[in-house]
Amino acid sequence: MIYIQLLWSFIQIGLFSIGGGYASLPLIEHQVVDVHGWLTASQLTDIVTISQMTPGPIALNAATFVGTRIGGLPGAIVATLGCVLPSCIIVLALAWVYTKYKDLGLLRGILAGLRPAVVALIASAGLTILISALFVNDVLPHALSDVDGIAVVLFVLSLVILRKWKPDPILVMVGSGVIGAIAVFALRAVTG
Repeated sequence: MIYIQLLWSFIQIGLFSIGGGYASLPLIEHQVVDVHGWLTASQLTDIVTISQMTPGPIALNAATFVGTRIGGLPGAIVATLGCVLPSCIIVLALAWVYTKYKDLGLLRGILAGLRPAVVALIASAGLTILISALFVNDVLPHALSDVDGIAVVLFVLSLVILRKWKPDPILVMVGSGVIGAIAVFALRAVTG
């Protein structure tokens, strides 16, 4: 019975969590904490924290961790399947519609209209990440003290390295992380 409840709960989450992983968190909390009482809010917060540290979409990771916590390995499989199933069905249906009607002018017009919106969404997400990475209070700075100097220097240095020499971006990320950690520890040692 628990597996059917897990499956149905995460099918609902997967079906209605439009807007990405973070948009699904209130739905996960509602199902897992409020409706079924499988976890406390504190336990769910711990699971979400772990989900953010592991590779992959946050909603999928949270589903896997909740499923593991509630029903072991079978629970993890069922919850993950429930979270992914609605998206798979919707994408397959859209792919079928696209291949059948791709030459239709209306569909081309819809896709042409969606392109700028997708670019705007990606740019918005990029700017949000950039602001949270470079500025102390996650908002545009009001004073110079609101700017994270180490992050700005690493960002500019990484951008120059990536554009000029085109190395593997993973190496640049790891190097920036190491240099950032060293700089923060050095700064803390100097300032006491």
